[in-house]
Amino acid sequence: MNLNNIRPAAGSTHSTKRIGRGQGSGKGGTAGKGHNGQQARAGYSQKIGFEGGQMPLQRRLPKFGFTNINRKEYRGINVDTLQLLADTKNITEITQEVLVANGLAKKSEIVKIMGRGELKAGISISAHKFTKSAEEAIAKAGGKAITL
Repeated sequence: MNLNNIRPAAGSTHSTKRIGRGQGSGKGGTAGKGHNGQQARAGYSQKIGFEGGQMPLQRRLPKFGFTNINRKEYRGINVDTLQLLADTKNITEITQEVLVANGLAKKSEIVKIMGRGELKAGISISAHKFTKSAEEAIAKAGGKAITL
């Protein structure tokens, strides 16, 4: 080991340049802030989307569309997912609690059963809504679709 090849321990040095520590540092005097002006002052913070006084993009673009405040967001669960659940967990009755316990829905979510896939087990399913194809698939398999 020689003086020319020793290095500080990993993570012990700072890679950022220390500012305002004299002219020899390369960041002395104005500390990299230029001369005067709004951005050179203490406490300066720029608004998100500020474009130097130019009309910001979010104000230049037109507003459009409509947001329905009464919209209901459904958690869609397909019939084939329920069949897989019935096969792996050996369940005959599927309720909101069963769906929550198996991570398919949250306690507060409104559940809608969709018709993708095939149902072989005659299981009783309780949900807030069913599609026509899901109801047909459940009835065909000999199960019950119970609307909450």
